[in-house]
Amino acid sequence: MLPILLLVAVCQLNSPGSAEVRNPSEYRAGSLRPARICQRYKNQYRFATLYDRDNRIPVFSAYIYNPGQAKRPNTWRIEPQLLDLALPPEMETEGSLLQEGDDMQEALKGSQAVLLDYKNLTDFNRGHLNPNGHQPDRDAKTSTFTLTNIVPQYIKLNGGAWNHYEQSTMASKTEGCKETFAVVGAVPGDSFIAKGRVNKPSHVWSAACCVIDNNHLRSWAIIARNDENAVQTLTLGQLEEKLAELYNQSHISLFDSDCPRE
Repeated sequence: MLPILLLVAVCQLNSPGSAEVRNPSEYRAGSLRPARICQRYKNQYRFATLYDRDNRIPVFSAYIYNPGQAKRPNTWRIEPQLLDLALPPEMETEGSLLQEGDDMQEALKGSQAVLLDYKNLTDFNRGHLNPNGHQPDRDAKTSTFTLTNIVPQYIKLNGGAWNHYEQSTMASKTEGCKETFAVVGAVPGDSFIAKGRVNKPSHVWSAACCVIDNNHLRSWAIIARNDENAVQTLTLGQLEEKLAELYNQSHISLFDSDCPRE
């Protein structure tokens, strides 16, 4: 798995730019390449996502934790360049994109999840990986409302133990941190929503590495089954070992070696 800080650097967060979707050279036989998305809104990169185009869910989203009190947005967007790299590099609403022509709708559905996929769900709702509450202002919060940053999440978990971690635990853990890098991901499961279009993750997880000063870093992590209202607290090293098992990989490194694993 691509180290998180490297993906953040590739996206040059908080700087203007052009290209948004970047494809890694490696891919699984018979599958689409996962897409590295530099999530861009109002001509500024906001955060980074690795997107699983087969399962139509993000593998993870990586961002800088910087919570603010701006009003929560409610407009959802999609990623045009998952459909065609020739399209604009900035996230936009489905309606804006589909003004280009009705023939775009089926092509869009083939490239990623759409709003219709999340209609009439039972026991699940739209779960942010990069939560809007971890962003500082209206524009940054708006950028998290892209379906490429969303997974079907167990509704009691999303509004319960997971929400407590996002709102309370993160605030407590980051006291004394000058800067905190966070990554939140999902492990594909065996079931789907939207008639088999969008995967329902078996687990969701989160890890953070914070800079205290030039010589000291701190890390923490959690994981949760996506059918229970509970989170398990882990060290970063324990989470990486667990994810290697769940993803059937020999090794997973979420942050570079300077970030403590214990």
